[in-house]
Amino acid sequence: MPAVILLLSMILAASFYGRLPPEVAYHFTDGSPDGWMSRGAITAWMLIPQFLLVFIGLVISGGTAILSKRFPDSENTSLTKVLLIMGNMVVLPQIILTFAMLDIFLYNAYQVHLIPLWIFTLIVIVVGGLILGIFLIQALRQFRRLPVEISGSENND
Repeated sequence: MPAVILLLSMILAASFYGRLPPEVAYHFTDGSPDGWMSRGAITAWMLIPQFLLVFIGLVISGGTAILSKRFPDSENTSLTKVLLIMGNMVVLPQIILTFAMLDIFLYNAYQVHLIPLWIFTLIVIVVGGLILGIFLIQALRQFRRLPVEISGSENND
């Protein structure tokens, strides 16, 4: 999922780049621009964090794959699924960054604002929290169904 959002962001940046003025408004107070940056710099500042987030997601997912091969018994649990979900959690800040980039580009190309960023961020956090809650409940239910193993190191005095 992080790679999909990165690809979408790159497509947005490529399609809007030619429509942007040389100096792009990126910070707004009461809907009026009060911060300016070159279009190359703002595009880089919007895409570089996304590349870093995808890298973090790949490291988490790759680590999960290595651990699941090293500990094959973990396939009986939902630990692998939980760790893969954690690798995809970087998509939440990516979605917010992509929305911010789209809002900046739309304003500078067409003088149109989308909904305020804080409202969009709140929506993403609530929806992401609900989805995580659902996965957590599913994982807890699977852990409860697992048989309890008794270790052989108990003393029988």
